[in-house]
Amino acid sequence: MNVKIQNVYQVTRDMSRSLGFYRDLLGMKVKFQDGEKWAQLDAQGARLALSSPEEAGAAAASSTVIVFEVDNLGPARAALEAAGAPILATRDMGNHGSTITTRDPDGNIIQFFARAPSS
Repeated sequence: MNVKIQNVYQVTRDMSRSLGFYRDLLGMKVKFQDGEKWAQLDAQGARLALSSPEEAGAAAASSTVIVFEVDNLGPARAALEAAGAPILATRDMGNHGSTITTRDPDGNIIQFFARAPSS
């Protein structure tokens, strides 16, 4: 499986407070925001996002999540299942792509993301 880090996100219960910290104090530029659900920040070329617990989904109520981008979720899911990794959730985000949420061997939540095919 060929993976790259697509994103890392922090789960926050107060988007305004967290944006104040990362944007105003640390100087990160907001690239995209979906209300109180999600904010994508640019840290001089590195990607950091803030997510509401509801947007983060399965068991990520308070944590940091690494998102690995893959070309296709089918082979990624097959490899995870063959390795005994639990599939906690899947999500179709329409034109953005889809995700699989699982845990690494230490129980940390990780996600795999594949972009939606271009039309």
